[in-house]
Amino acid sequence: MVNRILFWAGFGVLTRAWQLGIEMRPFLNRRDLLGFPLFGAVGASFGYWLEGVDKRQTAVLAERKQILLEKRARRAQQEAEAEAVAA
Repeated sequence: MVNRILFWAGFGVLTRAWQLGIEMRPFLNRRDLLGFPLFGAVGASFGYWLEGVDKRQTAVLAERKQILLEKRARRAQQEAEAEAVAA
């Protein structure tokens, strides 16, 4: 969880550095130093949100997998009973 948040925070900081590079402005100008933590915080919040999305999707997939496995087991049991009756 933390590594994803740190990755996106770093991505936000790099985005700010890239923006300043495109504008050909100094990276460590006193007036622009607030932008780095701001972009990092936005990136970290995106990473936190993305982690929640991943957890919810994993839970839905695990639930669906369990339902499918139970359905397969019931079908195999019904087929075994049908073969026993036929024999």
